[in-house]
Amino acid sequence: MTRSKRTTLTKRILLSLGAFLMLVVAFTVYANITVQRAAASRIYTDTSTIPANRVALLLGTNPLNRHGGPNSYFTLRIHTAAELYHAGKVDYIIASGDNHTHAYDEPTAMRDSLMAHGVPESRIVLDFAGFRTLDSVVRAKEVFGCDSLTIISQADHNARALYLAKANGIEAVAISAPLRAGRSVRLRLTIREWLARDKMMLDILTGKRPHFLGERIDIPNAILTY
Repeated sequence: MTRSKRTTLTKRILLSLGAFLMLVVAFTVYANITVQRAAASRIYTDTSTIPANRVALLLGTNPLNRHGGPNSYFTLRIHTAAELYHAGKVDYIIASGDNHTHAYDEPTAMRDSLMAHGVPESRIVLDFAGFRTLDSVVRAKEVFGCDSLTIISQADHNARALYLAKANGIEAVAISAPLRAGRSVRLRLTIREWLARDKMMLDILTGKRPHFLGERIDIPNAILTY
C-alpha cells in the first residue's frame, strides 16, 4: 500500500470514528433529556406530598460500599422506604434486587433493614430476580400485578425507573432518597447513569425482557419469587 493510500485510509477511519462518537454523544443527550422531561413532575422528595399507592418498589443496591463499610445509597433508600410506610403512603413494599450468589443477597438485606426500621415483615415482599432496573419494574407488573407503583431510589435512578414504568404501562410516581456522596463519587455515578439510560433506550427499542418472570403472584400472598 502506498503512502497516499495509507493516508487516505487513516483519514477515513478517523472520520468514521468521529462520526460514531458524535452519534453516541447525540444519543446520550437525547436519552437524558427525554428521561428527565418525562419524570420531572413525578418525582417527590417529601412523604407528605407524594400520592398514596398500595405498593412501593424499593430498588436494590449493595448494602456495602467499595471499602466494605455501609453504603449510604442503601441506608438512605431504606430510611426513605420506612418513612413512606409509616406515613401511610404505601401498604406493601417490594424489595427487589440481585441475589446472583448465596453470599450476595440484596432483597434479604433490604428486608432485615426495613424490619429494623419498624416495617412489619408481613408488609415486605421479596423479589430475588431484580437483577436490573428493567427486571424489577417489569416484574412488578407482570409477576406481582402492580399497575401503579411508588418507586424508591435516588433521584437519577428514579427518573430512569419512571421512564421504564411508563414504557411498560405502569402509572408510577417516585420518592427520592437523599444523596450523600463526594464530588468524585457523584461524577462517577452520573456518568454511569448516563450510560445506563442509553442502554435502557436500546432495551426498550429491542423489546428486552427480564431474565426471569414466572407465574403471577398476588400481593400480599407473595413473600418470595424467582
